[in-house]
Amino acid sequence: MPNVVGTNSAWSKPKRQSTFDREPKTIMHIVVCIKQVPDSAQIRVHPITNTIMRQGVPTIINPYDLFALEEAFKVRDCHGGAVTVLTMGPPMAEQAMRKALTYGADRAILLTDRHFAGSDTLATSFAISQAIAKIGDSFGAPDIVFTGKQTIDGDTAQVGPGIAKRLDLQQLTYITKIASIDLHAREITVERRSEGGTQMLKSKLPCLITMLEGVNTIRRGSLDDALRAARSPILKWSAADAGIEELANCGLRGSPTVVKRVFAPTPRAQKATQIDTTDKTVGHVADEVVASIFTNQPALEGELSSDGSA
Repeated sequence: MPNVVGTNSAWSKPKRQSTFDREPKTIMHIVVCIKQVPDSAQIRVHPITNTIMRQGVPTIINPYDLFALEEAFKVRDCHGGAVTVLTMGPPMAEQAMRKALTYGADRAILLTDRHFAGSDTLATSFAISQAIAKIGDSFGAPDIVFTGKQTIDGDTAQVGPGIAKRLDLQQLTYITKIASIDLHAREITVERRSEGGTQMLKSKLPCLITMLEGVNTIRRGSLDDALRAARSPILKWSAADAGIEELANCGLRGSPTVVKRVFAPTPRAQKATQIDTTDKTVGHVADEVVASIFTNQPALEGELSSDGSA
């Protein structure tokens, strides 16, 4: 069973946190945290200010979150229940909420408030954890909270574990497959990818799961889901609606992270060396690769020879 990390003052639980239901259940409530992000293929960096230029850049659901969303749907298909999608962002993030409903989510909640502007991962995990506790009060305690492993705009992979820490949930990270769920025993078995291979983990519910990429394919929503998404209201919660009282932990005031600048790497002037492999054996190609390396880095051959003689 994964260890549960203790809490401290910097990562305290929300004061008004619900006590997640641990009684046997026959259906599940699943919360999926997603984020609307700029399409990374079209992001540019301002040459003077060295900041990301978001104007005119289309936004998408964070690709890693789609794997989490599909896994939530698969769990719902097997065990029944409801999938609630949650995001924090500006009003325009409603687009991502509509898209999630089109895929088949049952409910969408947009956490939006000027108090959240400028949030880093610490402030974001605080606000979202408070909102999840409020969701538990309003719609039933979640059995599983899903997130993607990270976002393509921040790439920190910190928000998911931060939410688990604040809500005292078992955290299962880098998951590739949910092997089984026993609702009566309140247990879940998952496969986790690690540097040494694959781990099989068994944990108690409720838990938070961060899904790896490439483990499934997001389904195409049905026509009924598309029609429902078009007319369904998106629940928009302010900080007050989510029951957040400690506003000093939100936005810039609650964000100790400072980004000094963002810049694009300088392109290399030297072009890559191409080796023709036509009608050559693997051994000949390998010899040419080694010879090319020593030609471009003559000191390397001498260093390797001296190490070998030593």
